[in-house]
Amino acid sequence: MWSSSFLASSHNFSPPPKLSLLSSSSFSSSSHHKKIQTFLCFSQNHSSTVGISFSKRHLNLSILTLLFNGGFLLDKAKSMAESEDLQRYTDSKDGFTLLVPYSWTKVEKAGANVLFEEPEKRSNNIGVVVSPVRIKSLEDFGTPQFVADKLINAEKRKESTKEAEVVSVGERLGQGQVYEFEYKIDSTRGGIKRVFSAAFVSSKKLYILNVVHSDSPENPLASSTRVLLEQVLHSFDALPLT
Repeated sequence: MWSSSFLASSHNFSPPPKLSLLSSSSFSSSSHHKKIQTFLCFSQNHSSTVGISFSKRHLNLSILTLLFNGGFLLDKAKSMAESEDLQRYTDSKDGFTLLVPYSWTKVEKAGANVLFEEPEKRSNNIGVVVSPVRIKSLEDFGTPQFVADKLINAEKRKESTKEAEVVSVGERLGQGQVYEFEYKIDSTRGGIKRVFSAAFVSSKKLYILNVVHSDSPENPLASSTRVLLEQVLHSFDALPLT
């Protein structure tokens, strides 16, 4: 797992459907005349516009239903991250937030601003370290791949490390730029572990998240647990500046 001292040292795709606007028209039948209201329809190209006519009342009801359902689905999507398995932890003093499993226990540990442990296996943990730095962003230090290379080389230099391998490297935009890493470590201290790390710099402070979980051949990381830990990883961010 990496810490603040680590940084201190060293298609093709199909085009989207076109939106076509069909003007009002009318038609007659043997019994009555009926005006067809203007309506919108989607088609793959201008030459093959196909749609279904709606009365004005039907169209308005359809739009209201779509807006209602769309808002409901959006709220549902937002709440999925904070499911029954996760709760949001916010540190207003140090200025960061993340999701953590409900069942994991917050404990005190020197060097960590916050640490959560799985009750059944305390070596599975989520920790955050905040330290002052001179750089304004991680980009001032290097690219995600550059940082990943430094990270894994630092792990390999530890006496307890038998093997260390970077699995993935990425970045995302939160309140600022966030680097994310996934790697595996086999060490004499705890065996094989899967580590999910994230880091960002905000207000001249370096924020580092380490999510550690055992991942041995005899007891591999379950897919459901992996999804949960990835949600924790992606939720780590700075609080908005006020």
